[in-house]
Amino acid sequence: MSIDYPEKFVAELDGKYEGWVLEELVSEKEIRTRVKELGREITNHYKDKTPILIAVLNGSFIFIADLIREMDIECEVDFIKLSSYMNETKSSGTVRLVKDISANITDRDVIVIEDIVDSGLTIKFLKNRMEGSGPTSVAFVTLLHKEEVSKIDFDLDYVGFKIPNKFVVGYGLDLDQKYRKLPAIYTVKESDQNGRS
Repeated sequence: MSIDYPEKFVAELDGKYEGWVLEELVSEKEIRTRVKELGREITNHYKDKTPILIAVLNGSFIFIADLIREMDIECEVDFIKLSSYMNETKSSGTVRLVKDISANITDRDVIVIEDIVDSGLTIKFLKNRMEGSGPTSVAFVTLLHKEEVSKIDFDLDYVGFKIPNKFVVGYGLDLDQKYRKLPAIYTVKESDQNGRS
């Protein structure tokens, strides 16, 4: 049974984020359409190849699950887990490797799957990590890109949506480990004491 989430609602969380307002930024329909398009684009580029997709945990697990089902090629999947937020709404400024990949990616076509690129800190770490293992190629896919604040000196190969510099949740992204299951992408903002945003 699916839950019908409103376009705007107040977070039901105890503590720090209690009463914060979530407002829809990218709809479930828009996400489904764009993921299909990305799947076709990747399929066309990697025909007759078997790339290995490296998903960045935890945020991209829903995105990669939907994306590979829209790709008409064989592929392998592995996971890497990094931390830069430490349960806050802003990056800590450092990247910590929590779980490395287990696959050998030397001489492989690698596709890194990210949920969001904001400051660019994590994606630069990933680029160095992947290229250091001698792959044939490395491409980057991100569902969301905060282009106005990302500080990267290379192009992202596949971008779902360019979004403003706002903290977002849903479709795998969390607020204090909650709201990952939202089918759409929501902005999160603090309310005043009267509940207005």
